[in-house]
Amino acid sequence: MSDKTDDTRTDDLWGTVDALWKWLEADQPVGGREGLLLRMLKLSEEVGEVAEAVIGAMGQNPRKGVTHTWDDVEAELCDVVITAMVALRTLTPEAREVFGRHLARVAGRSPGG
Repeated sequence: MSDKTDDTRTDDLWGTVDALWKWLEADQPVGGREGLLLRMLKLSEEVGEVAEAVIGAMGQNPRKGVTHTWDDVEAELCDVVITAMVALRTLTPEAREVFGRHLARVAGRSPGG
């Protein structure tokens, strides 16, 4: 994939999140409050995959040894971020604004902000 394609996707981050949300909404087997809950629970699954990748990259399971790379950990962390953004979009159509305000608050109260 070219850098330009990657740049375009990150430049329109929330547009991509919205497209993913629309795709998931169009084909979700469970809707309503239960669907919302399941979308939120998906985050736990993704975080578990980060843990699995870290353990695998460090070879901490003596039965399995090294099963993952740090590139795998990076990919799993990206999945967590994407899943969280889609979950936020599921909760509110104003996800971009909600996230922007929250990020500004966190940055404002941080020493580096």
